[in-house]
Amino acid sequence: MDAIMQERLEAVIHKIQFDDLRHELHVWAHSGSHDLIKGAILLSRYQYPELQEEQIQKQLDKMRKDAWLEMNDNLTALEQVKVLNKIFFDIHGFSGNTQNYHAPQNSFINIALETRKGNPLMLSILYLEIARSAGIPVYGVNLPEHFVLCYKDELNDPVSIDDHSKILFYINPFSKGDVFNRKEIDNFLLQLKIPQEKLFYEPCSNRDMIQRLIRNLINSYHKLGFMDKVEELTELMKATA
Repeated sequence: MDAIMQERLEAVIHKIQFDDLRHELHVWAHSGSHDLIKGAILLSRYQYPELQEEQIQKQLDKMRKDAWLEMNDNLTALEQVKVLNKIFFDIHGFSGNTQNYHAPQNSFINIALETRKGNPLMLSILYLEIARSAGIPVYGVNLPEHFVLCYKDELNDPVSIDDHSKILFYINPFSKGDVFNRKEIDNFLLQLKIPQEKLFYEPCSNRDMIQRLIRNLINSYHKLGFMDKVEELTELMKATA
């Protein structure tokens, strides 16, 4: 097969895979988007179309099991986070990718699991999955410029996830799971000269997280000059809207 025919064949295959992915993301986003990891895997298939969900789930299962074994009902909220931090950062070796912060690979779940590095959002997605598997009420928070997590008090009075009064504290997975309070978000927004908004303090949805993951990829590829990828990812963003 000559080079031109090969190139045409690859373009056709890519188009078919892309159209399938766009449809799958649309279905995921509009059927409840309950499975956050599923959404992250679908997005990774944009760059790694042969990626298998079983492969990712198997890697996550080890961390889920470690968290489940370490948790007990007598631990306080802070003690639970301390256990999670030990499992996620010390035992499994995750850390923020400070050297290549804007690299596209930081937004792909398979690469994060392989390298044990990621951006604030990808580390939060993985940390969140481990916490949820152990029954710990941790949620994502769509803070500008730096994605974080929050811990909610749902033990005695389970409430809807938009009730900010139940948030005990915030967690920064990009900084080894540091715990901080609402005042520090106030100061962070002040430094950025961004007005305070309710959504910067409260839990966001799984769809919000995947959409932000797509935006991160759009920004990464824009910086690298891959405008064809920027256009395709913009299409994927529309599919989740």
